Amino acid sequence: MTEQTDVATDLADSTNDASLERTRRRSDEIEAQIEKDPSGFRVLTGDRPTGNLHLGHYFGSLLNRVRLQRAGVETWVLVADYQVITDRDGVGPIRERVLSLVADYLAVGIDPDASTIFAHSAVPALNQLMLPFLSVVTDAELRRNPTVKAELDATGDRPMSGLMLTYPVHQTADILFCKANLVPVGKDQLPHLEQARVIARRFDERYGRAGDGSRPVFPRPEALLSDAASVLGTDGQKMSKSRGNTIELGMDADATAKMLKRAVTDADRHITYDPVNRPEVSNLVLLTALSTGRDPHEVAAEIGDGGAATLKKAATEAVNEMLAPVRARRAELAADPGYLLQVLRTGNDRANAVAEATLAEVREAMQMVY
Repeated sequence: MTEQTDVATDLADSTNDASLERTRRRSDEIEAQIEKDPSGFRVLTGDRPTGNLHLGHYFGSLLNRVRLQRAGVETWVLVADYQVITDRDGVGPIRERVLSLVADYLAVGIDPDASTIFAHSAVPALNQLMLPFLSVVTDAELRRNPTVKAELDATGDRPMSGLMLTYPVHQTADILFCKANLVPVGKDQLPHLEQARVIARRFDERYGRAGDGSRPVFPRPEALLSDAASVLGTDGQKMSKSRGNTIELGMDADATAKMLKRAVTDADRHITYDPVNRPEVSNLVLLTALSTGRDPHEVAAEIGDGGAATLKKAATEAVNEMLAPVRARRAELAADPGYLLQVLRTGNDRANAVAEATLAEVREAMQMVY
């Protein structure tokens, strides 16, 4: 089997049913290990600063990051600013968005003393790892990556940028520079993590090992599969900053009420929780349930024949009450950009120290120490 066929098989296998089940079982084992002793794990996670964070992020990833941090797992949180331009013509109001991201992180409970928050544009050694990593992958392999393939299919006549093509390799550098061995992901992101595992293995096989040669330079990162509920946008579609259907963490109560008032429902007055047949209504039920820590079937039964208006009122009250302390803290943080910058700079300093040490190991393994 050639290397090219090998990686194609690895990426395809990462999302088939049998592989997903194995990954799920291993993820459960890791959760049990974390409960016993979190010291053996280092997590890498993060977001692109393309807009303000919203409830999809809150329920989908932010709460899990806070949980892992509080469990004692060493957590690295990436502000992926360079990756903004993988599929955009410019960075937009990037400084404002980066600071907004940091404010959101701190407001939901990410502790800068316990977690490292950093921007990868500020870590040169991290980005330099892309050069040796690119040497162990092929153009064809990258084009078969699901994210790259979807972008290629969507571009039409517009050429795809080299940065977009190498996006999976950049993500690998983000994961491996700090030797993260655990990455919280949904099943759709498993091919990216598998790409990182392939690159780590190939680097070891092609260039050798650091120090006395007894250990590889990079770990093979594993997936921590997320069971987080997926919250739709107010239009019933995937919650997305670009669609304008999000409830942002930084919105005030009135803006939240307006967004939910115009949320899509259906003509049936009786409220039920049926995500398959009534996705829009069920999304509002789920949002209410998640915000109050209740079962969605119980919420639906309680509203009963109250109709969409009663459901929207319940969702609005639940979301606003849940987010009130987060929003209060966020307002304090946003009023002090100097503090936000200091948090980011401290995290950047930590990241640079680790990245430079990793790059030194890479140079040694590649016999490029002069």
